[in-house]
Order: sequence, then structure tokens, then C-alpha cells
Amino acid sequence: MTRDGRRRSLLRRHRDFRLLWCGETAGKFGASVTGVAMPLIAVSELHASTFQIGLLSAASWAPWLVMGLPAGVWVDRLPRRTVMLAAAAVSLLLFTAVPAAAWAGRLSTGLLLAVALLTGTAAVFFQTAYTAYLPDLLSPADQPEGNAKLHGSASAAQIVGLGSGGLFAQLAGAANGMLANAATFLVSLLCLGRIRHRETRTADNGRGAERALRREIGEGLRLVARDRWLRALTLYGATSNMALMGYQSILVAFLVREVGLAPGTVGALVAAAGSGGVLGAFAARRVAARVGTARAMILFELGLPVLALLIPLTGTGAGALCYAVGGFGVSAGVVAGNVIKSGFQQHYCPPELLGRITASAAVLNYGTIPVGALLAGALGTAVGLRPAMWITTAGVPLAALVLLLSPVGRVRDLPTARRPAGPAPAPGIPAATV
Repeated sequence: MTRDGRRRSLLRRHRDFRLLWCGETAGKFGASVTGVAMPLIAVSELHASTFQIGLLSAASWAPWLVMGLPAGVWVDRLPRRTVMLAAAAVSLLLFTAVPAAAWAGRLSTGLLLAVALLTGTAAVFFQTAYTAYLPDLLSPADQPEGNAKLHGSASAAQIVGLGSGGLFAQLAGAANGMLANAATFLVSLLCLGRIRHRETRTADNGRGAERALRREIGEGLRLVARDRWLRALTLYGATSNMALMGYQSILVAFLVREVGLAPGTVGALVAAAGSGGVLGAFAARRVAARVGTARAMILFELGLPVLALLIPLTGTGAGALCYAVGGFGVSAGVVAGNVIKSGFQQHYCPPELLGRITASAAVLNYGTIPVGALLAGALGTAVGLRPAMWITTAGVPLAALVLLLSPVGRVRDLPTARRPAGPAPAPGIPAATV
């Protein structure tokens, strides 16, 4: 506690959270470098088509459709920190292979697709384990601060990473920029390996190996499908992610080929747009405390993303501000909404089922991402990049209508009490706290 009676920051008083924070921030930085470097490799070095660029983005997320559900069960059975360590090690090796192949003259679109698929599979396990691990590491009182700090630092790391990705590509070549991502997974491994906290294993975890995989997958799906709050948030995430990945998958091609910007400028613009995430993480808890968690979610997910409609207007010179402002609004809204959603899930979902619930929701949330990327690539090929950007960006604010028309749109706050761990009831759980 400080002298005025306030609790000290988690980063100062909680060693294990500090290590998790450092590892996750480093990983987000590397992922952001890759988010710019991979499409730039395809565009500038392999001269890939617009559809191939969309396919590359789809490959990173397609593993959620195949591995998402079983990953949730395995994460509930295994030590979650061990799962994260294994996923980080695999990603380190795979991302190192890209510059190595470029040096050997063996770089190809097929290799990039393979790396995207395999690192996407590792990300499925890492993200599912990480989401389920945090509530065990932090007390319920510390979880809101932990969520805000992790989302805020992730947004800041993305800003620096996106800008660095374009700069690396311009100075050292896009393929060499992948070394930065490999290095960040090494940092993640070192940080995760030093965490002393060991998880509390429940009786359900002990019986996990004896239960049928299909039955446990079914439990997670039923919990999400029958619970009106989880169902609404999952359906929104699925529609929103399809639109978000739709325009993001062709963004680099749009800015380089249609607008005519240099790789370094592209990185700087994407970083400027991503800075909205820091504002969103900072504002989420404060706005939610003032207007209510459900109302704040509507505000962040519907109000700010309307600015996405500026993105297709992007041009050279001052016209580049259209992307910066539009992307800033989208980033701020999405990150703030994620902070609120993470806090809700951690308080509402039983710890022993959190991995399955997270994975079941994520399969639907992330499963639409490759669909959005492929549709955007096909649209860009058929009607041109700028018309495709108009269509996909319009879907970002429209997706929030799912929330507005759901129970979330009719209450002040999302529920604060934990739902029962037993079979999910039909839509009739208590109303949200008001």
C-alpha cells in the first residue's frame, strides 16, 4: 500500500504477473512485426497476387477452426504454463526458418503459408492457455487491473512493432524483419520459465484424462450456446472479426499498390492507427465504471468503429490521415471492448471450465477470420482494392448491431456473479446487476 492508502501497481508488487506481462508484451511486439513483414514479403519479394495475400492472412487463423475445440480440453487437462512454454518454443523455431530460407534462396509463398499455419496452431494453444491461466495467477480484485495493463501494453507493443515492421522491411528486407519476432519469443520463453506460481488443480482437472474428448468439447459448446451473455458476445466477435480481418488482410496491398506508399510509411501509418488501442485500454475501466459495463461495450464497439469508414478514403499526402484516424477509432474501440469482455469472462465463467469456454467461443470468434480474409482477397481481385475496402470496413460498425439487439443492449451492466459450473440452462439466468 502507498502512504495515501492506495494499493501499489501490480507491476511493482506482483513478480509473477510482471514476468507474464513482459513475456506477453514482447510476444505482441513480435506478432505486430510479423503482421507487417509477412504481407510485405509476399508483396515486394514474392510478387504475390491479392488473393494469395488474403490466403496468407487466412492461414494464420485457420487452425482455430480445426484445433480450437480440442485445444480447450487439453488446456483444461494440462499445466497451462507448460502449454504456453511449448507454444512459444515452436513459434521461435518457425519464425527463424523464414529468414534462413531467404538467405538460402528457398523462400516461397508455399513456405510462408506453411509457417503461417503452424505458428497459427501454436497461437491457438498459447492464447487458450494464457486466457485460462491469468485468473489463477491473480486474485479477483486484481484481475481488472491486470486485464487493463495487459491489453494496454499489448496495444503499445503493437504500435512499436507495426512501425518497426515497416522500418525493418525498408532497411534490412522484409524477410530479415522476421528475426525480430523470433527474438521476442525467446524473451517470452525466458520470462514464462521464471514464473514461480503453480496452478491450483481442481478435481475436474484430475479426472480429465479419463473423460471422452468429444464429451468435454460438447460441454464447452453447450455452455456458450445456451448462455445468453456468452452467446451474444461470441456471435458479435464472429461477425466483427470477419469484417476486421477482411480489411486488414488486404490493407498492406491497398496502401502499397493502390495508394502508392513506401513500406516505411505503411509501418508508421499502421502504428499511428494502432495507438488507439492504448487509449482504449486506458479508458475502458473508467468509462465502464461511469456508464456501466454493458453500455460501455456498446459505446466502444459501435460508436468508435464508425470511423472505419474513413479508411477507404486514404490517399497520398494529407489523405493518409484518413487511414490514421479511421484505424485509431477502430483500434480504440476493439481494445476497450476486449478489456471489458475479458473481465466479464474471468468473473463469470467457472475456473475449471474456462479453457473449454474460451476455446469454444474462440473457434467461432476466430473461425470467421480466415473466411473474412479469403472473401477480402477475392473481392480485391474481382472489384479492385478500394471497393473491397469500402465493403469490408462498412462491416466493422455494422457488426455491433448484434450486441445492440442482444441482452447486452438492454442492460446497464454485464453480470458480475459467477454462473453455475453444471449444465448450462436455457436462456433464463439472472438479469445483469444494475
